[in-house]
Amino acid sequence: MPGAGPGTQTRPNLKIQEGCGNRCTFCVIPTTRGASRSLTAEKVMVQARGFIAAGGKELVISGINLGRWGRDLKENRSLASLVREILNETDLPRLRLSSIEPMDWTPELIALVGDFGGGRLARHAHLPLQSGSDGVLRRMHRRYRPWHYGQKVAALIDAAGPELAVGADVMAGFPGETEAEFRETYELIASLPFSYLHLFPFSPRPGTRGWEMHKLSPVPPQIVSERMSALRDLATEKSRRFRASFVGRTLPAITLHSPATLTAQGRTLALSDNYLPLELTQELPANQLVDVRVTEINAGGVLVCAMDSMTEKMAVAS
Repeated sequence: MPGAGPGTQTRPNLKIQEGCGNRCTFCVIPTTRGASRSLTAEKVMVQARGFIAAGGKELVISGINLGRWGRDLKENRSLASLVREILNETDLPRLRLSSIEPMDWTPELIALVGDFGGGRLARHAHLPLQSGSDGVLRRMHRRYRPWHYGQKVAALIDAAGPELAVGADVMAGFPGETEAEFRETYELIASLPFSYLHLFPFSPRPGTRGWEMHKLSPVPPQIVSERMSALRDLATEKSRRFRASFVGRTLPAITLHSPATLTAQGRTLALSDNYLPLELTQELPANQLVDVRVTEINAGGVLVCAMDSMTEKMAVAS
């Protein structure tokens, strides 16, 4: 695995796990990539320390089924134990966790988000949902129920607070999805504090059970399109409401590589620790951790920010 460093990617991904054994009916990964395999803790720590030595500020750890990291290792490690090791044994400024299945958000991992969130662990949790209908989840062979999912989100919010960004993957038009089942999904999403959604129409993949299910009970394309539109509108409203709640407040962020058109205006792209796109009204180099004050939301939904006065003083002093 190549070394992670803050080069063209300010926030590189360190992939620490490959493969998946969940056997969801719509997915080809178990066939194409095999069972879960983990990078050893020793190799992860070498990569993390190399990233820090190269001047990196935010490292994203990822995997095909990240929450299963360590279970195939001889020492049977947990992802929570690895995260704690990184935070305790290095001076990495910020660690971000990528997508983790709902059932793999263990009490230990949730506690870490509470202990370190808003500091060295990004306040950001992505839990694939796929559907909010119990019947559809069972046909998908997903290993949780809608109420389990809601309990995990509630536990994360209790641990980290309402500023936690919560995201999900959602699929519309799974074979046999009825209007009532879609409403169950819509209503569950409406009831939960999502800050963004990744939405997908069902796509039949040859060699999967979903392919055969689609032959028997496809959802008409027009119906799928209507359901996607309804979910997009809901996601847009939830995202707008979450972003608007930060106007007038201060957020920790990392500066990103900005396009020339933006730097010509003396502005800089950034990302908050809770996964909000930001535009700073000041030109700064990439890979800087800053505290910024949100002043408004622009037409594209990006939060416009000014440097926090204390951060400005520190920058001048340095």
